[in-house]
Amino acid sequence: MTDRELDAAGITDPALRAAYRHCRTLNARHGRTYFLATRLLPVERRPAVHALYGFARWADDIVDSLAPGTGADARVRALTRLQEELEEGLRRGGSEEPVAHALADTARRYAIDHVHFRDFMTAMRSDLTVTAYPTYADLRAYMHGSAAVIGLQMLPVLGTVAPREEAEPYAAALGVAFQLSNFLRDVGEDLDRGRVYLPADLLAGHGVDRELLVRSRATGRPDRRITAALREFAELTRGVYRAAMPGVDLLEAVSRPCIRTAAVLYGGILDAVARDGWAVLHRRSVVSRRRRAVVAADGLVRVAAVRLRTRAQPPMPTRALPAAVLPAAAVRSAEEVA
Repeated sequence: MTDRELDAAGITDPALRAAYRHCRTLNARHGRTYFLATRLLPVERRPAVHALYGFARWADDIVDSLAPGTGADARVRALTRLQEELEEGLRRGGSEEPVAHALADTARRYAIDHVHFRDFMTAMRSDLTVTAYPTYADLRAYMHGSAAVIGLQMLPVLGTVAPREEAEPYAAALGVAFQLSNFLRDVGEDLDRGRVYLPADLLAGHGVDRELLVRSRATGRPDRRITAALREFAELTRGVYRAAMPGVDLLEAVSRPCIRTAAVLYGGILDAVARDGWAVLHRRSVVSRRRRAVVAADGLVRVAAVRLRTRAQPPMPTRALPAAVLPAAAVRSAEEVA
């Protein structure tokens, strides 16, 4: 994290600055989408985004990225320690653990409801034991904690032009849409971890079960039944995007370019999967660099337009914002606009 960002956010304590820098490192290593997207945000809001997503990445690492062979007990102990660090940080307003320290500071600065962090941790713990979801309703219950609350955490940072409670359902829905996109892209990788996030009843409607998914993954052979199920899941996801997008206009103007960019690029994962022949069991589909650059450039133009309008108006109180995707090639341009 640059000194410019920390200075603009009014973060002066050396230990706290170091904590925010640590969160930034986590994002840079694991969350390219959100890390690069911060270049579309007002400079003073970027540290909060790094704290929120740094914490989320840290928890996700415990669930998914511990050394092979690490047992469930070790993961439970690691998540329990993280929960304790979280509770201490929220209670005291700080913690000896850098990520919890930065998160607690962000929660205080933006008055983020602590229940969102606890709901997130509940979802992370369920990943240690739950390996399938019978219905979409079951999956949605899980995604409240794993995805919807991320949107709710971000909303105070983004700022709204309407009462916050009016924007909350849209923010939650967009968080869910992003995660559904990831579920579709990561079907093969999640299967290797023993998890199937696609609802069992949706799969069964096309004659698909876990055994068929495992066999296709192992042999590299496509199956038209799997393709049909993936198509349906993609259409379901597109419907969530459509439901979420009206909420963008409820955000502060400085937040809208970033969120629109995020939605376009995450939605682009669905297009990439279709373009690759629905082969998610055999390889990971990605949004092309060219597409990322085009969408990012459009986001930069929107940011510049908002700033020009703002300069022509009397000063107004501001809050701040979250996460999209900027290709590395666009980062320098974004910083120039900032």
